[in-house]
Amino acid sequence: MKKVFLIATSLLIAGTAAASAHSIDGTQYRQSKRIEHGRETGKITWTEGLKLRAEQNKIARKEAEFRSDGYLSASEKRKLRFMQKKASKHIAQESHDGWKRVWWLPRVGR
Repeated sequence: MKKVFLIATSLLIAGTAAASAHSIDGTQYRQSKRIEHGRETGKITWTEGLKLRAEQNKIARKEAEFRSDGYLSASEKRKLRFMQKKASKHIAQESHDGWKRVWWLPRVGR
């Protein structure tokens, strides 16, 4: 009985750690898709896209720095989530700021 409890507990802990790691990566992925969708629809201009992508790269570099020791602590996760929430607000602001690509101009850049 004790072995079953220990195995179940260890699986729960391992699953929780993996899920939290994937949630950070998943958020990064969703935010990148939001930026690309804004670029495709013209709601995010080329320069706004550059700025937003630079912010995403900064978060990815910080995550890599935190993971360099093979472990992501609770405070590091909290810092990453804070950076991601801030980036999400920036994406929303740029999408709704009224600046748009003129419809007859081709999309330039990435």
